[in-house]
Amino acid sequence: MTRVTVVDVQSMKAEKKKIVMMTAYYYEMARAIDRAKPDMILVGDSGGRFLLGHEDNNDVTLEEMIIMTRSVVRGSQHALIIGDMPFMTYQVSVEDAIRNAGRLVKETRCNAVKPEGGAEIAPHVEAMVKVGIPVLAHMGLTPMTSAALGGMSSSAVLPEQKLWNDARTLQEAGAFAVILTGISPDLAKRITEDLRIPTISGFGAGDDCDGDIGVSPGTLGWTADQIENPRSRYGPVAKTIYDGALGFVTDVRERKPTRSARTP
Repeated sequence: MTRVTVVDVQSMKAEKKKIVMMTAYYYEMARAIDRAKPDMILVGDSGGRFLLGHEDNNDVTLEEMIIMTRSVVRGSQHALIIGDMPFMTYQVSVEDAIRNAGRLVKETRCNAVKPEGGAEIAPHVEAMVKVGIPVLAHMGLTPMTSAALGGMSSSAVLPEQKLWNDARTLQEAGAFAVILTGISPDLAKRITEDLRIPTISGFGAGDDCDGDIGVSPGTLGWTADQIENPRSRYGPVAKTIYDGALGFVTDVRERKPTRSARTP
């Protein structure tokens, strides 16, 4: 099976085909999601919380991202795979950005990397692209930048002129697409119409971007807090796991046969 390429993703904007991105963090998760044929799979730093139990996305390390990304690449055949660049692996210097992005691509065989930030990281994006590393940009009120403004659920609003400048500068730096997060739907729509590169709608950016991202733990109901209170219409995965586990525990304790009901 041939993987989706950066060129394919960019062509979808011109062809007005909606781009679909989802997140995955380990081999079997990637196998299941890739079978649905999203165009891109992001191995997000959110895996630090979902898979490893970190308190914050910023706690994840490059080594942890390499392990997660490598497993997702192995578990997928169709989607373009993007590895998230952890906090402080690219911000300090252009050299750091190239070195760490290079490690992520070389050691995992992912197809692109994703740093967060606006015009301030454009030189780093440009340097990564120049050495042959495709970059998906991520701007707006992102998980990394929102901490100083009260978090993702805050009412903080970034100046519109800054957001316009960020979007255009990241495009000129060579990003092949950009995720817009914490931006009003109206502004996200106007930025989408202005840019040549595809935009992906993140938290709060509405439905008029060129594509949409489903962060799988929330989108698929894959977190334990959704066992009693499922909130996603795309599948209460955590409740399914809980119900299955509870059934097995109950059957064993009640001395019911279980071997014929399961694979080894």
